[in-house]
Amino acid sequence: MTPLITAYLFLTGAIVSEVTGTLLLQKTAQFTRLVPTIGMALCYGLSFYLLSHALKTLPLGIAYAIWGGLGIVLTLIISVTVFKQTLDWQAIAGVAMIVGGVVMINAFSKAAAH
Repeated sequence: MTPLITAYLFLTGAIVSEVTGTLLLQKTAQFTRLVPTIGMALCYGLSFYLLSHALKTLPLGIAYAIWGGLGIVLTLIISVTVFKQTLDWQAIAGVAMIVGGVVMINAFSKAAAH
């Protein structure tokens, strides 16, 4: 596997771990429930560990933009589908801009790879 593919695999794992930690954050009940709190902390720790490995190949700004953008989008999708939260058109437009930014970086930016 090439270093770039490996970096994106690490980044994918970091995103999934961060989203999982964020979803567990709601279950911690302001850190009063031990098991979800430990799970959340482990997920966030794993996310930063995997992100640090992605940064061996990917530039910090690019990796963080993808990590943050896709984390926001995935958390929002899960919030709507699992927790039945609703979105207005402004939220949908904002998420579309985030997705557009991530696509723009990956498809057209030469800064996306060292």
